[in-house]
Amino acid sequence: MHQPHARKPPGDGRRRRVLAAVLCAMALALAWPTSALAHGLVGKRDLPIPGWLVGWAAAIVLVISFVALAVLWPKPRWEHLRERRLFGVPRVIEAFVGALGAALFLAAIFIAFGGQQTSNDNLFPTLIFALFWVGLPIVSLLFGDVYRAINPYRAVGRVAGWVMQRVTRTVPEPLEYPARLGHWPAAVGITAFVWVELIYSDRDDPSALAVLALAYTVVQFVGMSLYGVEAWCRRGDAFGVYFGLFARLSPLDWTRRALYLRPPFAGAAGLVAIPGTVALLSVMIGTTSFDGFTAGPMWNDISTWLIERFNDLGLGQQRSIEVTFTVGLLAMILLIYGLYRLGIEGVRTVDPRRSSGELARAFVHSLIPIALAYVIAHYFGLLAYQGQAIGYLASDPLGDGSDLFGLADSAIDYGWISATGIWYVQVITLIVGHAAGLALAHDRAMVLYDDPKPAVRSQYWMLAVMVCFTCFALWLLSASD
Repeated sequence: MHQPHARKPPGDGRRRRVLAAVLCAMALALAWPTSALAHGLVGKRDLPIPGWLVGWAAAIVLVISFVALAVLWPKPRWEHLRERRLFGVPRVIEAFVGALGAALFLAAIFIAFGGQQTSNDNLFPTLIFALFWVGLPIVSLLFGDVYRAINPYRAVGRVAGWVMQRVTRTVPEPLEYPARLGHWPAAVGITAFVWVELIYSDRDDPSALAVLALAYTVVQFVGMSLYGVEAWCRRGDAFGVYFGLFARLSPLDWTRRALYLRPPFAGAAGLVAIPGTVALLSVMIGTTSFDGFTAGPMWNDISTWLIERFNDLGLGQQRSIEVTFTVGLLAMILLIYGLYRLGIEGVRTVDPRRSSGELARAFVHSLIPIALAYVIAHYFGLLAYQGQAIGYLASDPLGDGSDLFGLADSAIDYGWISATGIWYVQVITLIVGHAAGLALAHDRAMVLYDDPKPAVRSQYWMLAVMVCFTCFALWLLSASD
C-alpha cells in the first residue's frame, strides 16, 4: 500500500479527533465498571479482586495481546490453514446420529405435551433453555459442529429427499438460495428465540413451548423443500447457523465424512460473510447483553418508565411489559451493531478505498469468540446449577412419579463450585474470548494490507472495540442484582 511521507492527508486532523473520541470512550468504559462492580458478579458480593482492578486488568491484558500480535505475528497463519485428517466417519454412523436426533426431538415434544405443565416438573423447558441453548455452544467449542450431526430437521429432510428419489424418480431441483437472503433468516430466528426466552409470558408453559417448536419445524421443512436441505441448514436454519459459528472455534472439524484437526479458533477465519452475517453476530452478542442488562437497576428504572407510557396508550400491563422488553432487546442489538460499525469506520481511515460494508464483512468473524464468551460468562451459573436438574427431570420426565434412572430424588448441588469459582470462569472467559477476537482480526489484517504497518494501524480500532466489549460485559455481569 502507498504510504504518505512528508505531507499529511487533509483528513488527518479529523482522524485524530475520531481516534481521540474512541479513546475517550475506552476510558469511560474502563471507568464505568468501577462503581457498578460494587454490586458483585451475578449477585456475588464478595469478589476476590476489587472491581475497578478487574476492568483495568482486562484492558491491559488486551493491550499486551495486541502488542504481542504486532511483534510476533508478522504474517497470516489462519487464512490458508491446512487441517490434518484424523479418521473417516462411516455413512452408517452419520445416519444413526441423525436418527437419534430426530428421536430425541419427538420424545421431547411428547414430554412437553404429556407431562406436568409446570417448568419445575417438566423436562422440556430445562432441556431447551439450559442444555440446548447454553450447553450446546460449549459442546460445539469442544467437539465441533455436533448439532449438524444430530439436527433432526436435517435428518428428516435428507430421508424425505432420499425416499422421494426412490419413489417418484423425478424430484424437482430446489430453487437457488437467494444471495440477498443470506443469514437474515438465522438472525431473525435467533432474535425470535431469545424473545421467547426473555419476554414471552408463557415461556414457562411446556405445551406453549412445544407449539412454538413445531411451528419452527414447519418453517424448516418449507425452507428445505424450497432451497434444498444443505443450503437451508447452512444459511437459513437459525440454530444450525448459530451452533455452526461456535463450532468454527473448535479444534475439531467434522466435514466430508471425516474428522479433521486444526488450531483452536482458526476455523473462524474460513467464515464467508454474506448478507445478514454482521446482523447475526450483532444479534448473538446483543441478545445476551440485554439479558444481563435486564438484571440491573438501570433497566429497572428505564422499563418502569416505558411500561407506564405504554400503559397510558391502553396496551394493558402484560402487553406493555412485553412491548417494553422488545424495544429494549432491539435497542441493545442496535447498540452492539453500532459499536462494531464505529470501529470499522475507524479501520476504514487506514485505507478509504475499501468500503465500510466490505470491511465489516471482512472482520465480522472476529466477533464469534466474543459472542461465545458472552454466552459462557453470562449463562455459566445457570448451566452449573440448573443444568443438574436434567438428571432428576429425565428420570421422571412426565412428572408422574416414575424413576427411570434412579435420580428422581436427587437435588441440585449448589456447593460443587463456589461463587468465586464461577466469577473466575466468567472473567477468564471474557478475556480469552476477546483476545481470540483480536488475533482473528489481526490475522485478517495481514491479508488485507500488503504492508504490516497499516495492518497494525488498522487494528488500533479493533483493539478499542474489544476493550469496550470486554468492559461492557464486565459491567453487565456486575450490575446484576
